[in-house]
Amino acid sequence: MKYILKLHPEITIKSDSVRRRFTRILESNIRNIFKAYDFKIALWNRWDKLVLEPKTEAPEDIRRLLDQLKRIPGIEQCLQVKQSTYTDLHDIYEQVKAVWGDKLVGKRFAVKVRRRGKHEFSSIDVARYVGGGLNQHCQTAGVDLKHPEVLIELEVDKDQLLLINDRFKCLGGMPLPTQEDVVSLISGGFDSGVSSYQMIRRGARTHYCFFNLGGTEHEIAVKQVACYLWQRYGASHKVKFVSVNFEPVVAQILEKVDNGLMGVVLKRLMLQAATIVADNLAVSTLVTGEAMGQVSSQTLSNLAVIDRATDKLVLRPLICMDKSEIISLAREIGTEDLSKSIPEYCGVISNKPTVKADLALVEAQQALIEPGLIEAVVRASNVLDMRRIAKDAQEEVREVETCESLPVEAVIIDIRSPEEEERAPLEASGKEVIHLPFYRLSTRFGDLDQQRQYYLYCDRGVMSRMQALLLHEQGFSSVKVYRPKQ
Repeated sequence: MKYILKLHPEITIKSDSVRRRFTRILESNIRNIFKAYDFKIALWNRWDKLVLEPKTEAPEDIRRLLDQLKRIPGIEQCLQVKQSTYTDLHDIYEQVKAVWGDKLVGKRFAVKVRRRGKHEFSSIDVARYVGGGLNQHCQTAGVDLKHPEVLIELEVDKDQLLLINDRFKCLGGMPLPTQEDVVSLISGGFDSGVSSYQMIRRGARTHYCFFNLGGTEHEIAVKQVACYLWQRYGASHKVKFVSVNFEPVVAQILEKVDNGLMGVVLKRLMLQAATIVADNLAVSTLVTGEAMGQVSSQTLSNLAVIDRATDKLVLRPLICMDKSEIISLAREIGTEDLSKSIPEYCGVISNKPTVKADLALVEAQQALIEPGLIEAVVRASNVLDMRRIAKDAQEEVREVETCESLPVEAVIIDIRSPEEEERAPLEASGKEVIHLPFYRLSTRFGDLDQQRQYYLYCDRGVMSRMQALLLHEQGFSSVKVYRPKQ
């Protein structure tokens, strides 16, 4: 079985030289990604498409292959094809009938043919012969060229017949890195995760800049989101994760800045820090997850004042999206569960935040911050290769034991928020259950009897696994994860 990889339509309309370059980049990306797999692939560049043949027929390998192809930027569709030789029109019909005959019972259908090379017949001749034969000898509901329930697609390429068995929608977008690199300001929430994904999909190698406001727990959670995005959509290229401890900056904002301007000043200082990070990575563009009017700092007036803090181009892919649309896209790309488990570390909360900040006043307030503080926190930042994070995460996950059933003496710690626990109480007959929300776990766990074995529980196992890793780092070994059978 072979797979035809169709290019994103915007690639196909570019000039010959650009199209050729983009296709070569996509070919290289596919090869890079599948180097890590335990089966080989063959890949051919056919100008308007790529043809891939896996050197395996194992069902699990094919499932992994298709799952991966659906997530590579630049591929619009994946067509599963059976390639064979043929002798004449009737032989083509017989081969099509063998694959599609039983699938046409009671269905309206159409036959679509593409032809390359010199033949004694046209594409229409093939479609008529095959369609007529199927309609006559199979229990169909007739031919319907405008609105068929089943569309049979085949290609006749010289002496080869390519019969399309199935097609899969893929990610689309542009291959990495056909666009310039960007630095995405990531908090781990819905917005920054989705905006980072959109830049990856558009062909921009996306590095991550994280401003830590919540200690080790916060950093572990955000690394998990960034690593997930990289592994799933951008693993063909190296990227950096830069963690900046911003707690000293927040402390000075709370102490020195007017209450109504704290949010705008915080965002400006983040942009200034991100600018230094981007300069160190030789990147000219910053990306944020801000959406117009979502919070007070995201009015157009305030965004204009915030942007004056940097000479970098600031992109906001979500600028006109509603929150419900953002969460829906987070669910689609797989970051929803990770993001909703991360507490809000807003850093500063203004009682009466301004919605129309004055630039001169904001700059005067910002001047109260200790000179050189931003440069100092960036200098002390932790710059990590995403591949190292991924490797460490795999090793850590293996260290956390997950259990479907519990011993008699087990103690369950339900780490969900009180609202979640009240909405769906945990059924654990005969077991001791302690309700301790995840945001209090790290500070309260040490008060528990360390001679007992504890099993962390949350709805999807994401936060419980993350919290178990955190507790292991703090030296508590009596912690496992409880994931009951669904």
